[in-house]
Amino acid sequence: MFLFGHKDGLVRALLARARADGLTALEQLGDADRPIGPAPAAGRICSWLAAGEHRPLLRLWAEAYARSLVEPEGAWAGFARATVNDWLDVLAGCRPASERHSEDGVTRRTVALAVLRGALLDLLATDDEARTTAAVHHRLANLSAPATE
Repeated sequence: MFLFGHKDGLVRALLARARADGLTALEQLGDADRPIGPAPAAGRICSWLAAGEHRPLLRLWAEAYARSLVEPEGAWAGFARATVNDWLDVLAGCRPASERHSEDGVTRRTVALAVLRGALLDLLATDDEARTTAAVHHRLANLSAPATE
């Protein structure tokens, strides 16, 4: 507490560190010159999320996400919105430049994020890695299909 002044300062520092660690892992998905695409990116994210050694960080993420929704003015303020934007930005970077800001591109990365987040919450609740990973990969196969009018 001495370094952070009070509990809220400590919580903010922990959240900033957790967010930075998560972003570092996400940003290693590819480079801007050769985007890997939303489905392969989401598959790699799924593998990272499913790794047992990340569960403590992900439990902190889940708590911070939920608390930022119910305590919007507290130490958790803005965390949920910031992480949504972080993930959407990373997923956008995995798409070809011509598709990043298209309506279809935004929709597909929002679907990918929703699938990943839902599976993550189920994984944290049940530790059923096989079921949640299979569900993500099933949905990602559909995400890879060309858009239809």
